[in-house]
Amino acid sequence: MEPRSPRRRTAAVLAALTAFAALTATQAQATPTQDVITPATQFYVDPHSKAAQQAVADVRAGDLVNALNMAEVASWPQAQWFTEGTPDEVRAKVSGLVRRARAVGRTPVLVAYNVPGRDCSQYSSGGAGSSAAYRQWIDAFAGGIGTGKALVVVEPDGTALLPKDCGPTTDPTGELTAARIADLAYAVRTLKAKPRTAVYLDAGNVQWRPVGEIAQRLLDAGVRDSDGFALNVSNTHPTEHNARYGTWIAQCMWYATAGPAEARGHAERCADQYYSAAAPNDGTPGSAVSSADPATWRWTDAWYDQNVGTPPADELAHFVIDTSRNGLGAWTPEPGKYSGDPEIWCNAPGRGLGPRPTADTGVPLVDAYLWVKIPGESDGSCTRNTGGSVDPEYGIADPPAGTWWPDQAHSLARNAAPRLTFNR
Repeated sequence: MEPRSPRRRTAAVLAALTAFAALTATQAQATPTQDVITPATQFYVDPHSKAAQQAVADVRAGDLVNALNMAEVASWPQAQWFTEGTPDEVRAKVSGLVRRARAVGRTPVLVAYNVPGRDCSQYSSGGAGSSAAYRQWIDAFAGGIGTGKALVVVEPDGTALLPKDCGPTTDPTGELTAARIADLAYAVRTLKAKPRTAVYLDAGNVQWRPVGEIAQRLLDAGVRDSDGFALNVSNTHPTEHNARYGTWIAQCMWYATAGPAEARGHAERCADQYYSAAAPNDGTPGSAVSSADPATWRWTDAWYDQNVGTPPADELAHFVIDTSRNGLGAWTPEPGKYSGDPEIWCNAPGRGLGPRPTADTGVPLVDAYLWVKIPGESDGSCTRNTGGSVDPEYGIADPPAGTWWPDQAHSLARNAAPRLTFNR
């Protein structure tokens, strides 16, 4: 194929930017439904997103290939994170977003990320100073939504990384963990009290907490008052793996709350991605469950077939999956390269955008694929536990968490799987 001339590339980029502007200006043609999230739901596209701004910067720099990619990224809906601020500030910002989305007939995706002690004081540390301050912040967040439509992901890592998980000296009495659970339950109830708000409580990802453990944490944190839970936020694990994991979690929660009498209150009995009582576990290849080998998960499926069966569909929790960086799946460093934790989740190199945001997933319990993590924002100044000050995968000090990183944005777009297209 003959390569495009600079003039033709410029024309293509300008056409894409023009089409993107037309798309965001005509979103109002969609007619909102009364249900918050249905397969017909259309999510809000911010015409001033960081990807849109990067597309303009790339055009000005004469980088037309990346400009076109960024224009395509900008045409797809992405979440907006709320991570700080006074109650008055967050109310105003949330209200502004919901109002802009309402004006064009779309549903915005918001992330509430301000719980006390978030991220175990790691790269994304911060959060409200106390439970009382957090609850005032959540009240204001919900007040900003009002009667508008919204989808809210509540506190990424909030249940999967409790204070008790931060180290032996962080929460020796369990008081902080109890407060976290109560704060999450408060956030879920308060946000779900809004008439047109869908609420999904974060539950980590398929390679983190065992099914029964995260199921119990979700139940403790009030997931039954929500629309369900969220998976894979800011991570790279394959969509289909998280869909399977989420289905097990939904089945486990049903088993432990509405299943046989002997199962009530016993989520810990559920099979998971690490172990299944239905497997022979006799040491021969394939006879035990391995989280690294989805082929062995048939034994986990077998346990649910034997012990849970087919619960009524309307009694199973639903969930959403973040597909913003999982197009090529998880990153695996070269064997032996790192002696400590390589932080495979942190600014994983060579990754790509995954399935496009949509509420029409075709998977019964999956309400939406979303770009929750903003493609191109750094996870933090990762060092792969080398003790140095730079990320050895990039040879630089990565930008702080939440900072826009053009090189990463360009890489995610180039490696998109499926291939990046313009949202029409």
